[in-house]
Amino acid sequence: MSTPFHSPFAILLPSLVLFLIGPSLCGANGDLNRSTLDPFLNQHCGDCHANGQSEGGFDLESLQNDLNKAATFAKWERVFDRVHDQEMPPEDVATVSPADRQLFDDTLSASLSKAHAANKGTVYRRLNRREYQNTMNDIFGTKLNLVDRLPEDGRSHEFDNVGDALGISMVHLQQYLEAADEVMNAAIEKTAERPPMQTVAASYADTMEGKRFIGNLWKKLPDDSVVFFARMGYPTGMLRGTEVKPPGRYTIRVTGYAYQSDKPITIRVGGTSFRRGSEKLTYGFTELAPGEPTTVELQADIEDRYMIEIDPWGIDTGSYNLRKDGIEGYRGPGAAIRKVELIGPILEEFPGRGHQLLLDQFVRSPIKTKKWQREQAFELQSDDPNASARKTLFRLANLAFRRPVLASDVERYVDLFQKQLDQGASLENALRTAVAAVFCSPDFLYFNEPDGWLDDHAIANRLAYFLTRSAPDGELRRSADKGELKTNPSALINQVRRLIDGEHNDRFVNDFCDAWLNLRDMDFTSPDQQLFPEYDQFLHQSMIDETRAFVSKLIRDNLPIGNLVQSDFAMLNERLARHYEIENVHGPEIRAVTLPKDSIRGGLLSQASVLKVSANGTNTSPVVRGVWVMERILGKPPQPPPPGIPGIEPDIRGATTLRELLDKHRDLDSCRSCHTMIDPPGFALECFDPIGGYRERFRSLGEGEKVQLEISGRKVRYKLGPAVDASGELPDGRSFDDYREFRAHLAADSDTIATSFVTKLLTFATGRDMGFSDRPEISKIVAQSKSKGYRVGDLIEHVVTSNVFRKK
Repeated sequence: MSTPFHSPFAILLPSLVLFLIGPSLCGANGDLNRSTLDPFLNQHCGDCHANGQSEGGFDLESLQNDLNKAATFAKWERVFDRVHDQEMPPEDVATVSPADRQLFDDTLSASLSKAHAANKGTVYRRLNRREYQNTMNDIFGTKLNLVDRLPEDGRSHEFDNVGDALGISMVHLQQYLEAADEVMNAAIEKTAERPPMQTVAASYADTMEGKRFIGNLWKKLPDDSVVFFARMGYPTGMLRGTEVKPPGRYTIRVTGYAYQSDKPITIRVGGTSFRRGSEKLTYGFTELAPGEPTTVELQADIEDRYMIEIDPWGIDTGSYNLRKDGIEGYRGPGAAIRKVELIGPILEEFPGRGHQLLLDQFVRSPIKTKKWQREQAFELQSDDPNASARKTLFRLANLAFRRPVLASDVERYVDLFQKQLDQGASLENALRTAVAAVFCSPDFLYFNEPDGWLDDHAIANRLAYFLTRSAPDGELRRSADKGELKTNPSALINQVRRLIDGEHNDRFVNDFCDAWLNLRDMDFTSPDQQLFPEYDQFLHQSMIDETRAFVSKLIRDNLPIGNLVQSDFAMLNERLARHYEIENVHGPEIRAVTLPKDSIRGGLLSQASVLKVSANGTNTSPVVRGVWVMERILGKPPQPPPPGIPGIEPDIRGATTLRELLDKHRDLDSCRSCHTMIDPPGFALECFDPIGGYRERFRSLGEGEKVQLEISGRKVRYKLGPAVDASGELPDGRSFDDYREFRAHLAADSDTIATSFVTKLLTFATGRDMGFSDRPEISKIVAQSKSKGYRVGDLIEHVVTSNVFRKK
């Protein structure tokens, strides 16, 4: 039964007006005193950036003094960074004494810090849609996809949890109300009795597809097993006899074996549905061993009316075309599936947590239903409806608001409940309306973080949403209730370590990597199948899993930050190892693999996911990849290109390399200074193609040398074009001949890498962009970790105990 959505708006609108309008940000007087700065600028910078000159598009004479203006502040911050890093003035133009440079740094730094601190303002941070989903599911014990039903969140500096970018509108409120209703529908049990565990067994030999494709693309064996020789897209391995009713957690058992193979065959176990708008899901990858049939099993949360789908992965039929030549003459390997069993639903408790939270203060009695109704209907009863609702709403508000609540906090929701009853609503509908209002209130949707030092519950909330992406669990909440977090750093660090080792830390790794490394764009482009026919979905998923597992290992094993650039191990499975040309890695599981000493792999920059999101599916650009490294690894985002400067389009015919085009581009004065920093990392990464494969020559569809290779019965169409040149020169004059030498140079600058990483962590942890006045605290965190090699786990602990984290 649906909640009457018009009712909660009346109670929510007054309290949300302030959030919709937003706080007033009034900075202090931000005028810059240039009496100390101008002599330095006139002496050392005027020849190139004043008196009619604006090299690199930068004109000091037009630079204003009001640091309250974001554009003006950004320009002065750029001046500070270039002078402080001794990039300006160039050594061949002017010599600056250390004393003069220090005086300039100190003067400008003080003004910038004061202006930034004054203009931070109070930003109310809303839960983003993934935080909302996690919180609702954790409170009610549901496992719903709520992200796709909510409006997309805004982003700031890659992150979608920064308060400045997270607005709210009536559309949000409508969707929150509907999402709350969906959660309650899923949480409330549909039967009074615990659903029995059932086992459903199905075979491909008995399906409609089996009758159609056996003997053509599938092969039936005497033991009734059906063999899939390749993943074809159609026919799929959908098994109609495994349609799930009701949704829930199930055990999936697959009985089969590797056919015509002395090695295990990897299969994907997933789900698909005929429902409009549904998507294919992957529940896991496993192996079928050669020889006698064996049974493998895994557990998965399966949605209503989804069916199990089995696909073989990693089988290349070489020059044999199954669709054209049929299966009779094929002697290659396949996955023989005898049967699939579905056992469930698996219920840890009945009724579930959400049902108990909502209804355990009421008596739920069955009522007579119509013959055509699929589900049993119930009616709530209570001798004192207001008292029952008050207890329910108090308990839910205590969880939703993530702090101790007072009786007065709940009264308006009890009033809403009573008004619904007065208007003729049933007990259940009245309760659901009041509960929906609780979960659409500012106390739930926004973080309660007053200015100044955070209290224990605000620290607990910030820590929980940082490392678990959800509300504090019971232990963290109890620690906050006892007042242990604000004044006891040891207690805070213990909670950090516990949460990192906990079941929900993968949410932090996934969300942080999606933003920091831009893994969220893995599906944004599809590699050109003519240029990269070896690309498949198993490789695609393995790429993502590799990077997430790599970052997780750095955190859990507390490894030095230098591993981000250069590591002696990689997180691989068999599919990735084959892609990277690394031997003796078998099976679909991601695990740590020690790399040869001369390996091109190791570190983030050689991982296929990173190389894919920094390419466009057809070709690579040293500019795009160089900017990616500058922004995400070094924390030094370059300035946007001057207006009127055209972009550089690669020539996929293979006639001209991008390096040749960039050489001409750098001849422009307005482009040279930035490209001196951008191009070197981009050039070094040219030895990797758009799907992360190592290359010595570019692939092309035009000119070049033909390649004699067949993949799954089809001759490749790409040709080998010009040789790759991965050499370059860093801004400080150090040169490199290839990616390995570049990587060694980059790894030597661990301080810069650690500073960038800490800045990203703090942005993600606090939901606020880091600015100039935060730099001293960031430097302090980095310095605390230097003696031990900037270990990643240590950096996280120092972030959480820092003033930036514990103060707003």
